[in-house]
Amino acid sequence: MSFDEEWGQLRSETAAMRLNSVPAESGGGGGASDYKVTSADLKAIGNEAQELFHWFERDAFHAGAQTDAAAKSLDGDGFLTGSAMWTMWDSWRGQAETLLSACAHIHNHLEDTVISHANHEEVLVTNFSMSTINEHFK
Repeated sequence: MSFDEEWGQLRSETAAMRLNSVPAESGGGGGASDYKVTSADLKAIGNEAQELFHWFERDAFHAGAQTDAAAKSLDGDGFLTGSAMWTMWDSWRGQAETLLSACAHIHNHLEDTVISHANHEEVLVTNFSMSTINEHFK
């Protein structure tokens, strides 16, 4: 079986699946779903991302000065390994900075989500309370 045939078969088999277990052909957007996330869950994940950020920020770059010194020493002695070592360090640093950025983004996004959800809930409670009060003045 060719890749295109296999890909087409897999696409047709999964075309009717949805994450909330409601078949796509039913046309319904909602449905019974058992997937729930609370603000506490989001906050915990955000805190884990922040903890990973701080841990990785502290530990990811400690070998930079030694790597630079070793690369220069090897280059000075005519070994090609020095430039390869520097290339490896540069690649590591770029990937580490990307991971740090992702952790910060996850933490900030989830923190903002929790705050905006709490604010939205407060508005709903206030509006509901006002509608109840208005009923008593009719």
